[in-house]
Amino acid sequence: MAAQTYIAISELHPNFSHPKLAGIIIGKSDIKSFPDRKNIGEDRYTFSFTVRDSHDFFINVTAWGHDAYIIGLANSFSIGDCVAIENPLVSSKDSEKGDRFCPTTPSPYRLLVSETHSQVHLCADTDTIDRLLPLIHLPVKDSRDFYSLGDILANGQSLDSTVLNILAAVKSIGELKEFTTSDGRRGQRLEVKLFDDSVSSFPLVCWDRETIQLVQALIPKETVLFIADAKISFDSFRKGMTATANLKTIITVNPDTREASLLYSYAKEVSESGALDQDEKPEDMPVESITDVYTVSQLKQKAQETPEAFFGITYSFISKLDLDSSVSKVIRTRCSRCKFQVTEDAESCSNQLCPGRDQIFSASIGFDLFVDFTDHTGTLHACTLRSPVAEKVLGCSTEEFTSLTDDGRTAMKWKFLLERCKIHIKIFPSSRMKSGMRGVVLACALADPGEVKQHMSALLQLL
Repeated sequence: MAAQTYIAISELHPNFSHPKLAGIIIGKSDIKSFPDRKNIGEDRYTFSFTVRDSHDFFINVTAWGHDAYIIGLANSFSIGDCVAIENPLVSSKDSEKGDRFCPTTPSPYRLLVSETHSQVHLCADTDTIDRLLPLIHLPVKDSRDFYSLGDILANGQSLDSTVLNILAAVKSIGELKEFTTSDGRRGQRLEVKLFDDSVSSFPLVCWDRETIQLVQALIPKETVLFIADAKISFDSFRKGMTATANLKTIITVNPDTREASLLYSYAKEVSESGALDQDEKPEDMPVESITDVYTVSQLKQKAQETPEAFFGITYSFISKLDLDSSVSKVIRTRCSRCKFQVTEDAESCSNQLCPGRDQIFSASIGFDLFVDFTDHTGTLHACTLRSPVAEKVLGCSTEEFTSLTDDGRTAMKWKFLLERCKIHIKIFPSSRMKSGMRGVVLACALADPGEVKQHMSALLQLL
């Protein structure tokens, strides 16, 4: 019965007395303060949020008041919560004032919430909540109205300073960086790497704390985003294009659309195939430039503290190297374009979402191994050792390896197994690993005993 007392956003009008509506929060800004013109020396506090109550209608709400009221109100709900709003002021939008800094809405009105006249609280009516919850997965723009990341890169600087919609999957979430401006204001910045079937990595920069909290909870490689009204810029430092989430941006997580479903399937397949790991190449940092030495436990500790990829050297024993298992587990064939694993005699890529399916098929054959490294502090499991690094480590090509007898492969295995090696490695986050991290071998060779003694002595002094 309670749900029937709510007014639909589509029916709101300034003449309504004591309106009461319910909606799900789809966007929310940070708190800001301004000098109070009526009370010199005091500040007024404000923040905005966007609520939706149907497929077609959503509206912006702005709250004003003293610091305690606004801070308490802002902390009482988050994006994805269902709220009831009682007695807001319904007023016409003004594109010349604050509304140009809010998300674009289909309603001709906006709502004002004040400390003395209005109430906003979490909705308690279960029927209303059940009706509202699915709306969080509906984009606020036409689900077909978006640019692919490839389109953005292809258009390049001609899109600089434009605002457009993006459909992309989350590849990785960077580290939150906080700073203080020259005038003493505190700020924060977080960068998310996006990908789709046309581009393997594209930056989305978030400055607003509410947006940052939303994206920090996402699962990389398993989440698709529809980003409405993202600002596109040319970054002269990177010499490439970037997207930024601003006050007008609304991010829909895992949209309930056909286009998002196709991209989710692609993201899942390409992640499981290890294709995204192909971006972690030795060229990211020359091996000779890697100088930091770690024990295995130090690598694990840093991986927990640093959500971004890093490089290092470890002097460890190879404790697992399955060279004498079946050749199909050591050497694999992958599509040259999407890196999806295919059979050796394949004439086309089995990945239905491969961006090169309409082109002539080509595949590459290479070593595809998982190795374990162990030292006195622990074991680093399932590190990737792939071609061409594997050829250098093993000292043979895939053709030479296939021609070896079982005894020959076992002899090659014991040449390295339980031997102390100097391993150059790249560590990066991985949602597919129980440890939350994965190592990629950039170089590996039997270690010089004198060099091991020197570095291990220095490490032991630090422990």
